[in-house]
Amino acid sequence: MATNVGGIEVLFKEANRDFSKRWYEFGPSKEVLPRGWRKADGRRALDDDLIFEKDVRITLRDGATIWADVFRPVLSDTQPVPAILAWSPYGKQGNGAASSLHAPVPWRAGIPRDWTSDLEKFEALDPAEWCPRGYAIVNVDSRGVFDSDGDMYMLGTQDGRDGYDAVECIASQKWCNKAVGFAGNSYLAAAQWFIAAERPPHLKAIAPWEGIADYYRELLGRGGIPNHAFVDYRGSGYCGKNRQEDTGAMTRRYPLWNQYWDDKSAKFAQIDVPIYALASYSTMLHTEGTMRGFLFSSSKDKWLRIHHTQEWYDIYQKWANDDLQKFFDRYLCGKDNDWESTPKVRHSLLGFNRDCIVNRPEPVYPPTYVEHRTFFLDGKTGKMEEGGAPNESYTISYRSDSWDDDGVHFVHKFSTCTELIGYSQVKLYMSCAETNDLDVYVICRKLDANGQPLMQVNIPLEALPAGITAEDVPNLNIFKYLGPNGRLRASHRQVGADPNLSEEQTAMLAPAVAWHPHDSEDKTLPGQIVCLDIPLWPAGIIFEAGESIRLEIKGHEVTLPEFPALDRVPGNLNRGKHIVYTGPEYPSSIVLSLASGQATEQSTK
Repeated sequence: MATNVGGIEVLFKEANRDFSKRWYEFGPSKEVLPRGWRKADGRRALDDDLIFEKDVRITLRDGATIWADVFRPVLSDTQPVPAILAWSPYGKQGNGAASSLHAPVPWRAGIPRDWTSDLEKFEALDPAEWCPRGYAIVNVDSRGVFDSDGDMYMLGTQDGRDGYDAVECIASQKWCNKAVGFAGNSYLAAAQWFIAAERPPHLKAIAPWEGIADYYRELLGRGGIPNHAFVDYRGSGYCGKNRQEDTGAMTRRYPLWNQYWDDKSAKFAQIDVPIYALASYSTMLHTEGTMRGFLFSSSKDKWLRIHHTQEWYDIYQKWANDDLQKFFDRYLCGKDNDWESTPKVRHSLLGFNRDCIVNRPEPVYPPTYVEHRTFFLDGKTGKMEEGGAPNESYTISYRSDSWDDDGVHFVHKFSTCTELIGYSQVKLYMSCAETNDLDVYVICRKLDANGQPLMQVNIPLEALPAGITAEDVPNLNIFKYLGPNGRLRASHRQVGADPNLSEEQTAMLAPAVAWHPHDSEDKTLPGQIVCLDIPLWPAGIIFEAGESIRLEIKGHEVTLPEFPALDRVPGNLNRGKHIVYTGPEYPSSIVLSLASGQATEQSTK
């Protein structure tokens, strides 16, 4: 068990000791839950009998014991079945401490109460759905969670090796056909990158449905800007008898890249099992990691689906479960089905004020027909146009320390139907006279023909209570998407080559190829003009003729909060006036990945 990584001491804090919300008290047992059984009124009833083995022991290589709940079809006593594991610190009893119990989400994110049995682990597959399909569902309390031994670890090598041991233990059970897979969303997806990189022999396939892959670059230190509010908030609900790794404290102590953070970055080159990756744009956490995992894993058999809704809503759709079953049937059951004819990429484009395009098939991502077009910013007109930098130099500024200052904006109106697909990157020349550093946040918004900014509602309105309109939906990231965004701390502006990617792989991210080491600081002088290369996370947006794209540059967070408690959380170092320079000497610009003339096809809500 690692208490230091690369010589760096790992910081811990006490885990939440409140076990009062558990469904049952600890104690190994086995029973048959009969057809028609319900966990509670209003929950989904079981379609078939299923075996429920409670608190099954898993012994890890260092002798620690962790515990799992196993749900499996009755036939598995005589006919072994494959196992699908759910791995996270959220609690294995369905209503664990990190579930919606502690993160209340209006209208259950469009998922009716009777859609799920509440036997599912938070963000995991439902045994009531999957046992009748011929699979065992194994919900694991990883190291340090509830009654499992030890201290709780957040991703990294320790989590990966523990997952390896769990795979091999489950594969040895008499009821298992020796084939194990993983599925799940968020942490349950992120853990799969780390476990698969350890290459347990009996791991046959993974389905990471939206999860980060690099704790620093995608969450805690994205763009070099420390942001520990989310993990501090979520971590307060993680229950265990001992301690939990305090990644928020690690961010505060170690704001620069080091061996500890490298350990929290998934090693995609070591992953070679079949992958069904799911991504969306409606998250401030998961888009980048899922895309990179698909693009850069060594797996020969891998598929990507980019959907147009919110991740929780998607994972419990029947058609999505049918699709996932075809994948698992092929690689966990060895069935000769037609899964391999599934397009390698199915992606969606968000309409905002029109129908979305859903599951457009492609052989690769981003599609080959995308063009990288450079638009130069003009501070005098507020426009961004092609054809070279404006002839006249100009500056425009905003107050970086004010949430009420909406920053500076640059607009381009499209004359023809245009699609934004994939990655984009901003180059800005900026200064600040009051400080020796600056945090810069950028986002691209869609404007309608009247110049009004739009938001994409992530949950179909028909899935919400009758009469609910888009205006009634809360302004939370779970429910509404604004557009692709990026950020950078000026002292982290150094650009290098990602040592984990080849030139060919780096080209897959074009034009957002700027890679920042984040391992040192280069402070600015007050008033010094510096060049900032800021990659934006990938996007898929439809613009009709007459609609516009607007680049916004600000001194504060540009996405909606994930939860109300995270709204307008302070913590960046900005103060004073940030100045953006445009013109021939300082050609601030944005490179967009665009395609024209296809949006009328395959439209659906």
